[in-house]
Amino acid sequence: MIAVWHCQGVTSPSTAGAVRQGSLRELNLAVVLRRIATADRPPSRAEIAAETGLTRATVSAVVDDLIGGRLVAEADPAPRTGAGRPARGLVLAGNGPAGLGLEVNVDYLAACVVDLAGTVRHHVVRRADLRPVSPADALARLAALAADARAAAARQGLTLAGAALAVPGLVDAGGLVRLAPNLGWRDVDVPALLAGHRLTEPVDGVPPLVVENEANLAALGELHAGPPGSASFLHISGEIGIGAGIVLDGRLYRGARGWSGEIGHIPVHPEGRPCRCGGRGCLERYAGQEVVLAAAGLAGADLPADTAATRLAELAAAGDPATRTALADAGTALGVAVAGVVNLLDLDTVVLGGGYAPLAPWLQPPVVAELSRRVLTAAWSPVTVRPAALGARSAAVGGAASVVRRIVDRPVGWLAHSG
Repeated sequence: MIAVWHCQGVTSPSTAGAVRQGSLRELNLAVVLRRIATADRPPSRAEIAAETGLTRATVSAVVDDLIGGRLVAEADPAPRTGAGRPARGLVLAGNGPAGLGLEVNVDYLAACVVDLAGTVRHHVVRRADLRPVSPADALARLAALAADARAAAARQGLTLAGAALAVPGLVDAGGLVRLAPNLGWRDVDVPALLAGHRLTEPVDGVPPLVVENEANLAALGELHAGPPGSASFLHISGEIGIGAGIVLDGRLYRGARGWSGEIGHIPVHPEGRPCRCGGRGCLERYAGQEVVLAAAGLAGADLPADTAATRLAELAAAGDPATRTALADAGTALGVAVAGVVNLLDLDTVVLGGGYAPLAPWLQPPVVAELSRRVLTAAWSPVTVRPAALGARSAAVGGAASVVRRIVDRPVGWLAHSG
């Protein structure tokens, strides 16, 4: 071990060199791993050296470290097209670190595991009406799902390196849920309630648990799973509540206090129906899942959270008049709210996620119609409205993926753990 001594803020020349050497290794590890993670095809060591400007010897040493740490694996060589032995490509390993994504929503719990390459290796949704349940009880149930996910990951040779929990509400930087109106939560210290449960392995540089608004995590998932070129968009998660994640130039916009995206509480009828938040006429009261189900004649139907949208889609596809009218009305209300956001932020893409994703064929036309009527620039720059690439599981998958991206960005922390 190399000790670094400090004296009145001055580092000695010998230890300064050690610091620089350590920092250089950390940088090289990150550069090479990111190159492998973002490649269209498995790159060889020589290709990485040529593209990064690192020497072949440096790349070879870094790759050996990454392979030894279960971050990278060698792929089968491509068919030979000329003289000489074909080079072996490099891919992200499928038996190393993984991220745990968790979600608490009004009527379900979810847990998923995503490996370093972004592949979902485990995903479970458990139906539960959590409104009459205390936060402690709800999180204890979630911890049981997390334990099952951890066991499933271990059976596949994966190690959970961190967890991200999605909650439908206002979450501060310390993981305190200030307000989740549809759950009835106020000032719930989620990390404290989960402190007795070991969800993941400790890894330097990766928080053991991040608590985040569910729409934000869904937007992050879409940012990396969606089609190329989607650098700025509004991701809308349609469940019983409605939230939005705002991505601007490839970065999640959180707002001054981290509470942006509460599109469900934009009033679309200022003197309209009362909302759980205390206001009136909020978008959730006209386009939320329970409202749409009731308008389609399915109020009180015993539908699991992960199939309610599927049932609505089945009825709409079959031409059921009540369902189609319910979805048209919800889409119109949604379009009114979204038009204001687009006018304010100059976004060119709207992504329908969560329970809205399977309903996109019926929600999209009224949303587009309202955007065409209300967005000032729509005549020469129409807004694209499309379903989310990750569908209804965006938040949990996006949370898990955010963990593994931390490892790709700073692999030295994982290597210290695995070594």
